[in-house]
Amino acid sequence: MRQPGPGRASSGETFHQDYERRMDLLVRRLPSRLQAVVHRLRRPSARWIRMPVGIILVPAGFLAILPVFGLWMTPLGLMLLAEDVPLLRRGMARILEWIERRHPGWMGLHETHPD
Repeated sequence: MRQPGPGRASSGETFHQDYERRMDLLVRRLPSRLQAVVHRLRRPSARWIRMPVGIILVPAGFLAILPVFGLWMTPLGLMLLAEDVPLLRRGMARILEWIERRHPGWMGLHETHPD
C-alpha cells in the first residue's frame, strides 16, 4: 500500500476534510445563535451531552403528531450521533456529498447548470 507523500493526503484524511468542510458549509447556513450551539456540540469534549441528546432526538422525531415534536428531530439526532458512530458518519458523509452535488444551494454554494 502506498503511503501518502509530502503534500498528499491519505484517503482517510481526505474523507475527514471533506466531511468537515461540508458540515461547516451547512452550519454557516444556520442563524448565528444556532451556529454557536452546533459548534459547541461538535467539539470532542461535548460527547457526554451529544450522545444522549442524539439518542433522545431520533425517536422523538417520530412523535411529530404532537405539538412540540417534529420530523426535523430525527435527522438532527442522527447528525449528532454521526459525530461519534463511524457507521453513521460514513452515511452522513454520503448524504452530504449527495447534497453538495445535487443541491449546492442548500449548502450556500452557487448552483451550476450543465450546458
